[in-house]
Amino acid sequence: MTLARRTENLFPSFFDRFFNSDLMDWNLTNFSSTNTSLPAVNVKETDDDYILEVAAPGMSKKDFKINYQNHVLTISSEKKEEKSEQDDHYTRKEFSYQSFQRSFTVPQHDVDSEKFTATYADGILNVKLPKREEVKPKPAREIKIS
Repeated sequence: MTLARRTENLFPSFFDRFFNSDLMDWNLTNFSSTNTSLPAVNVKETDDDYILEVAAPGMSKKDFKINYQNHVLTISSEKKEEKSEQDDHYTRKEFSYQSFQRSFTVPQHDVDSEKFTATYADGILNVKLPKREEVKPKPAREIKIS
């Protein structure tokens, strides 16, 4: 008798659902209104949380807007800058405008949306999505044989 190993995933991971292309059309939910690239996003899982790390150097926390509605987490930013220089006979004025939006479908049964938090430090925006108690890993327990 031969035992077969099953490679089918009976319980899809949060990441499978988080980045499932059937749940999200990347072309419609992620955009930059200028010719800049979208910031890179890392998704990290711990026993207690999911953490999104958005690389956005040169910005400040007031430049970001984070919304959660209908199981969609949207991170957006707008930054406007105006520089003006006057020297002798020359005048120069430059405008700078940057914006982006990234959206993620979040499985409602995995996270506690009332406890989402966000911090910005060293060019990285960290958004923490705490897991619900019932989906956190439980320690192994010994079952006594009677």
